[in-house]
Amino acid sequence: MADALVIETPRLRLRPFREDDLDELTRINSDPEAARFLNYGKAMSRAESWRQIAVFLGHMQLRGYSMLAIEDRDTRSLLGRSGPWSPEGWPMLEVGWLVAAERRGQGIATEAGRASIEWCFANLGVVEVCSLIRPDNVASARVAQKLGARRDRQLGEFFGSPADLWIHTPRA
Repeated sequence: MADALVIETPRLRLRPFREDDLDELTRINSDPEAARFLNYGKAMSRAESWRQIAVFLGHMQLRGYSMLAIEDRDTRSLLGRSGPWSPEGWPMLEVGWLVAAERRGQGIATEAGRASIEWCFANLGVVEVCSLIRPDNVASARVAQKLGARRDRQLGEFFGSPADLWIHTPRA
């Protein structure tokens, strides 16, 4: 992957997932609090996390961008995931985020989300990007608000339960 998509911020490096991320991604995906809002409300197993990495890499191959691993630039530790995402069946290009439980509340989701959204506007020729957030995911909705998004509408059923469609537009 010589031309791999990498997005950097002062603290973070967003880069394609690798197979050696599996243990840490499994730990992040198995957190019960995060699982409430993802994967039909169930924690992901190691095998499901491996398949998730494969899906992210396949999306990158097909679309040229994908959900990326959030890595601490200093320690190189995996902190979560964020990035542009538009698989078949999605209402539009999305930027999402998931941060390891022990690193929540440190602005990582906001920093990674902002960098991902700005990358979309600069590189994909879009004028809107969405974030799909479960209505009871208050922390994620706060991140969307910090990023200047507005709640557009609720999708009645989206992979197991309702999701709010938040719209991001370029900053003036």
